[in-house]
Amino acid sequence: MGRGKIEIKRIENSTNRQVTYSKRRNGILKKAKEITVLCDAEVSLVIFSSTGKMSEFVSSNTSLIKILDRYQRTSGRKLWDAKHEYLNSEIDRIKKENDSMQIELRHLKGEDLTSLNPKELIPIEDALQNGLSKVKAKQMEFWKVMKKNDRMLEEENKRLNFILHQKQMGMDGNTRDMENEYHQNERDYPSQMPFTFRAQPIQPNLQGNK
Repeated sequence: MGRGKIEIKRIENSTNRQVTYSKRRNGILKKAKEITVLCDAEVSLVIFSSTGKMSEFVSSNTSLIKILDRYQRTSGRKLWDAKHEYLNSEIDRIKKENDSMQIELRHLKGEDLTSLNPKELIPIEDALQNGLSKVKAKQMEFWKVMKKNDRMLEEENKRLNFILHQKQMGMDGNTRDMENEYHQNERDYPSQMPFTFRAQPIQPNLQGNK
């Protein structure tokens, strides 16, 4: 008498559920390996348990990424935006943009112009004219600042010279006042001396010579 069919539904007992999972997982992995060897098939198998534990099998002659990429191309379903694919496309875009800028820079320097037609030269001429206008505007702005600074320095120099001149005038005035005061005192001094201090002529001692 054969074994009865098991009803396919969730096993409520956690212990029985874990035992059944382990047995059937091993069976599936075994079948995946067998079909790979027997039929030369590319097989990729990933299993996650209810606890989050992962088990996987990938054919030895391929990789999970390659199989999933092949699945996307065959089924037309987008599983994910693969990071490496995004980076590769971004690198290619930046490289092309950089090459274009390098060519444009050489053209602006006047290099490699022989291969360009008149229509292609027009935007280069416009870019140069625009750049020249900006350079002239920046130069004028610089000269205005320089002139403003020169005027400020000139005004400051005039102010300092005025202050110095005023100080010199004050010093000269004080010096003249001191000289005038000295000469005035010199003229007044002899008349103010007492009579007893005036010099007397020396008289010969006639009595002493007798």
